[in-house]
Amino acid sequence: MRKPIVCAIAAATMASAAFATEENTTLAPVTVTGTREQTLLSETPSAVGIISRKAIEQNRPSHPQQLLGQIPGVAIGVTNGEGHTTAIRHGFTTSPLYLFLEDGIPIRATGNFNHNALYELNIPTAGGVEVVRGIGSALYGSDAIGGTINVLTRTPREKAGADMSIEGGSFGWARLLGGIDSGRIGRSTLRADLNITHTDGWRERTAYDRQSANLRWDYEWDDATLIKTIFGATHINQQTGASSPLPLSVYLNSPTTNLRSPAYRIVDAVRLSSAIERDIGQGQTLTMTPYFRDNRMELNGTFNFSCTNPQALAQPQCTGRIEDTAVQSFGMMLRYRKNFDDAARTRLISGVDLDYSPSRRAEDRITLSSTGAGAGRNFTGYEIVGRSYEYKVLYQSAAPYTHIETSPTEQLRVTAGLRYDYARFDLDNQLAASTHANGFFQLSDTARSFARLSPKLGANLQLSASSHLFASYNQGFRTPSENQLFRSGVVASSVGAASAANAALNLRPILAEQYEIGMRGTEADWNYELVAYLLQKRDDLLGFRDSSGVTVQTNNGSTRHQGVEFGLGRAINSMWRFDAAAVYAKHQYLDWAVNATTNYSNKEIEASPRLLSNIRLTWIPVKGTFAQLEWVKVGSYFLEPNNTEGKYAGHDLFNLRVSQQLDDRWTVFGRVLNLADVRYADSAQVSSQVAVYSPGLPRAAYVGLEGKW
Repeated sequence: MRKPIVCAIAAATMASAAFATEENTTLAPVTVTGTREQTLLSETPSAVGIISRKAIEQNRPSHPQQLLGQIPGVAIGVTNGEGHTTAIRHGFTTSPLYLFLEDGIPIRATGNFNHNALYELNIPTAGGVEVVRGIGSALYGSDAIGGTINVLTRTPREKAGADMSIEGGSFGWARLLGGIDSGRIGRSTLRADLNITHTDGWRERTAYDRQSANLRWDYEWDDATLIKTIFGATHINQQTGASSPLPLSVYLNSPTTNLRSPAYRIVDAVRLSSAIERDIGQGQTLTMTPYFRDNRMELNGTFNFSCTNPQALAQPQCTGRIEDTAVQSFGMMLRYRKNFDDAARTRLISGVDLDYSPSRRAEDRITLSSTGAGAGRNFTGYEIVGRSYEYKVLYQSAAPYTHIETSPTEQLRVTAGLRYDYARFDLDNQLAASTHANGFFQLSDTARSFARLSPKLGANLQLSASSHLFASYNQGFRTPSENQLFRSGVVASSVGAASAANAALNLRPILAEQYEIGMRGTEADWNYELVAYLLQKRDDLLGFRDSSGVTVQTNNGSTRHQGVEFGLGRAINSMWRFDAAAVYAKHQYLDWAVNATTNYSNKEIEASPRLLSNIRLTWIPVKGTFAQLEWVKVGSYFLEPNNTEGKYAGHDLFNLRVSQQLDDRWTVFGRVLNLADVRYADSAQVSSQVAVYSPGLPRAAYVGLEGKW
C-alpha cells in the first residue's frame, strides 16, 4: 500500500489529464507550475493555461506555434525550423523575458538565455504543457517576466506497452515518434520516447534535422519516498535562412527566395535530473532535486549579417559572426512543504535554488560575399577573418524563497511569497587584456553581481460552486545576459570600443511589476476565463542600431504592457465543441529617448499586434473519429519603433486536423496547415529603410499512421 504522498501525486496528475482531455480547454482542476506543488487551479491567483496530453495527440504539432496558441494570451512566432519568438504579455520578441522549464526545472541557466529554447524540449511526446502568463520571479527568479512555460514529461504507465507514429508531408517532411513503457517492475516504472524529424524546408536552403530522446524513471524507494529521474537529449542541425526577410515584391512573387543562405545552427542539449520526494509525516514533505545540463551551439545567425553603406550599388563591406557557445550547469533545488492541520488549510512552501554554471564563448568575425544592394542584397558565402571574442564565464546563484497560503474564510484563499536572488558572473578573458581587434574590445578579467528581493501577493474568492475571482500583484526582474555584459559589439575606434565595453558591463537588471485581476469557472456549460493585466518595466534593456549598424543595449527605457485575455469553451452537443482563446493588448514605450534627435516615448512597440486569437471547432461524431478546424488571427502591428513606416496588416490562417481510429491499435491521421494558402509573414520589420517580410509556410499537408500496443 502506497503512502499518501505517492497516491496524491498520481491522483492529481490523472485528474489534471482527465479534465484537459475531456474538455480540451485552458482550464484544469490541478496545476503545478504556479506554486511548484499540486494546487487546485481554482485556488491559484495566476493566469495559468494547461494543454493536456490528449490535446497534443490531436494537434500533433510540428512547431510549438501550432500548440501553445490555444492558450489565451499566448502566441509563438516561427523563425527557423522549430525556432521561435514568443509573445506573452509582450509583442513578438527574442528578448530574454521568458522562462522555459521541464517538470519545473529551468532548461538553461540564467544569463545563457536562448529565445529558441523550446526546440530543445520534445513537445510532441510531452505529457502536457502549462503556461503561467506574466511575472513569476517570486518563485522562479530572473527571466520569468513575460511568462513561464513548463513542459511536463509523460508519466510511465503501469502496464507495459508501446506507441509509434510515422508521418510524411509537404516539402520533404518526415517524422518518427516512438515510445515504450516498461510497465511496473517491482517498485519501478519507466518510459522512453524518441523523436526523429527531417524537412527539406519550403524555402531555398532551409533544411532541418532533429533527433531527440527522453527517458523517465519513477521509483518508489520505500512507502514514503518517490524518486523521479528524467533524462533528455536533443541534437539539431539546420540551415537558418527560413526567416530571411524579403522586400515586398520578392515576398509576394518569389517567397522561396533565401537571401541569407550561408547561415546555419547546430544545437546539442542534454539534461539529467532526479527529484527525490519524501513524506516525513505530520503533513510535511521534503524534496531534493539535483540536476545537470549541457548546452552547446554553433551559430552563424542571419540577424548578424550587416553591411556598411548598405544602400550603395558598389560592393560594401558586409560582415557577420560565427558564435560557438557552451554552458554546463550543476544545480540543486531544495523544497520543504508543510500542510497545517487547521481550519484555514494553511500551507507553507519554502526552499532554495542553487546553480553553478561555467560557460564559454568564442566568436569569429566573418566577411560575407554578396550580390545586389539594400534590403534585396543576396548573401552568397563567407570567409572567417579573425577571432573577436573568446572568454569563459562562471555563473553562480543562490535563491531562497518562501510561499504561504491560507483561507481566512471558506470562500477566500490568500497567498503571499518572497524570493531573494543573488547572482554573480565572473569573466575569465581568454584573449589578451583590453584587446581591440577587428573593431571589438575584449574586457580583462572582471566580475559582476546582482541581488534582488521579489514579492508577490494574491487572493482567490469563490463566487459560486463553479466560478472564482482572483487578483494578484507581482514584482519581477531580469539580469542582463552574459553576452550583453561582456560583449559590446563592433566600434570603429579603440576609444569608442573601450567605452562601449564598459557601458555594457554596467548594465542594470530590468525591474517589473504587474497587477492582474481575473475570473474563471463554468457557467451554463461554458468554461470561461477572463483576465485583465497591467505590466510595466523600468530600466528596460532596449536595443537600437547605431550609425555603424551595431545593435546597442541600454537601460534608458521604460515600457507598459496592458491587455485583456479571454478563453471560452463549450461542448455544443455530443458531437461538436467550440473553443476560443484571444487577447487584446497594447504595448508601448513609455520613456525611451535613444539620443538627442531620436525619441520613441509613447510609441507602440514594433511587432506587437493588439489582437491575437485562436478559435477551434471540433467534431467527434463517434469514438475514434476526430476533425478540427482552427482559425488563427494575428492583428496588424507597426514595423519599427517610430511608428512612421507603416504597418504589417496582419493575417488569418485556417488549419484542419483529422484522425480516424481503424481498430484498437491503429489510427490514421492528417492535417493541412494554411488551408487557404494565404501569403502571410512570420515577421515583418524595416531594413535599409525598406519594409521587409519573412514569408510564412504556404499550404502544407501531412499524413501519418499511429500504432499503440
